[in-house]
Amino acid sequence: MSSVQVVLRKKSNKHKKYPLAIRITKNRKASYLFIGQYIDEKYWDKKNKKVKRSHPNSLMLNNLILNRLSEANNSLIATESQDRQCTLSKIKQEIIGTDKLDFFEVAELHLENLKNADKLRQYQTQKGRISKFKNFVGKDKVYFEEITVFLLKNFESYILHQELRRPRTAVNYMILIRKILNLAISESIVERRRYPFGKGKIQIKIPESEKIGLSKEEVKILENAKGLTNAQQAALNVWLISFYFAGIRVSDVLLLKWSDFKDGRLLYRMNKNKKLVSLKIPEKAKKILDLYRLHSTSDLVFPYLEGTDFLNKKELLTRTRTVTRTLNRRLQLAASTLGINKRLSMHIARHTFGNISGDQIPIQMLQKLYRHSSITTTITYQASFMKKDADEALDKVVNF
Repeated sequence: MSSVQVVLRKKSNKHKKYPLAIRITKNRKASYLFIGQYIDEKYWDKKNKKVKRSHPNSLMLNNLILNRLSEANNSLIATESQDRQCTLSKIKQEIIGTDKLDFFEVAELHLENLKNADKLRQYQTQKGRISKFKNFVGKDKVYFEEITVFLLKNFESYILHQELRRPRTAVNYMILIRKILNLAISESIVERRRYPFGKGKIQIKIPESEKIGLSKEEVKILENAKGLTNAQQAALNVWLISFYFAGIRVSDVLLLKWSDFKDGRLLYRMNKNKKLVSLKIPEKAKKILDLYRLHSTSDLVFPYLEGTDFLNKKELLTRTRTVTRTLNRRLQLAASTLGINKRLSMHIARHTFGNISGDQIPIQMLQKLYRHSSITTTITYQASFMKKDADEALDKVVNF
């Protein structure tokens, strides 16, 4: 005789909450399938096998329990109708498909794909996010049917209110989880009907981010800086070169070589997307480059990555991140000395170019300068800096 019923397991997670599970019993032996939800013991109605009304999400949880019980019972009936002597492990396997990969195993495949494609920055970032999600669910193995809307909303709330992270960070976690689910669906590991994203479920909306760049006046202060230490001035020179070349990324600035400069132009291949770039050398940039050329001892324009094995992608990424943190600390000290109240970092050079270009340069030309593949990306990026039309429209209404 076999049966299924919902129970509250006795072992709590690190938040002192207990997992809901489906218990499968056959010949007085039991096995458990976790639903993926945890509650305080006080909310469990042991007699009626359901969540008490006093729980803020009792209706949703009880509906989830009914659905899981129905699915488990249907699988149990189907399995036993084919084989009356089937084992408990076979019944469990039929219910959850234990012959297939679980969420974290597919996540490892995704990470391996990133590593094989030499996308080490993405690999390290996304590995950390997957680890955070694993710590949240409290176990190493999670089946795809456990990745529910309710679980994901709880995780999103945890990132926002417990970790105190920004909405964009929470969105990045959701995008990664969705990517892994899509990979599982494409490989026929899970059926799309279990997909928790889409209309009426989890809808990913990327929040608008505030991009703050320096003004022309603030850049002039940097260009004429006095009273800085040698280390701060050197960091500022790297920042100005980034700005003068339309916000070239710090990972590319640090890799600039003297051989990249030919016939009055900068010719280099972007590290992020391997695009070839050709830009005129502005006079302001030429003055800084001439200073470094006088004392250069290698092909690198800036000496920060000297001694790095450039064929070792992991070493290069680690050194680049370390140098970037150092440059950012020195830039912030320089900003304080010079009376600039905005946060000064290497990435702000890109925002500063966008802020000063504003509405002055056609969007197609900005796309070329930013090296964006899609003009939509340029429009989205530049939206924070294009204020002229909105300002004029406002004036027409209020200035009467």
